[in-house]
Amino acid sequence: MAQEAAHPTRRLLWVNTPNAISLARLLATPILLAAVIRGRAEMFKWLLLACLLSDILDGLIARVFHLRSEFGAKLDSAADILVAFISIAALFVFQRAFLAAHFWELSIVVCLYAVEILAALLRYGKISSFHTIVNRIAAYSQGIFVMSLFLWGYQGWLFHIMIALTIVASLEEFVLLGVLPKWRSDVRGLYWVLADRRIASK
Repeated sequence: MAQEAAHPTRRLLWVNTPNAISLARLLATPILLAAVIRGRAEMFKWLLLACLLSDILDGLIARVFHLRSEFGAKLDSAADILVAFISIAALFVFQRAFLAAHFWELSIVVCLYAVEILAALLRYGKISSFHTIVNRIAAYSQGIFVMSLFLWGYQGWLFHIMIALTIVASLEEFVLLGVLPKWRSDVRGLYWVLADRRIASK
């Protein structure tokens, strides 16, 4: 009897594993911000790495084991946005020379990111959680570049790849905002959305 009662509990815990990882990342953001404010570069660097790895892990578990949910998508997106903006603040504190040298390129991607969030709020009343394939690749490239910057210094080729991927991902999300009349999470990409439309119209 006890075993039967324990089984649903274990199932519930497993189903919510991706959400728990996203929540842990969200709860880590005040500590991440405190590290920036106090100028603790080492603390920031390793905590950021943990946040980036958790972002990969929760999405991987959710997709591989089919544990995706609307709540999980929103939680993941909220954590991603906070980590992203804290990372931008960290550049002002820890990487001023790099920021000054590449101000315009970084301004473009930050503006695209901020405008996309605003457009989604106006369109759906909440932030988009498309998590497209291109967006995930761009996010991974951002994480790799930022960690590389803090660990080994500026790598030009990696920076330009990151900028290009981020712009492409942002432009795709803008198109998706126009194409999708209702909020959807975990959209693979524009190609699949248009393919589904063609199939539905036949």
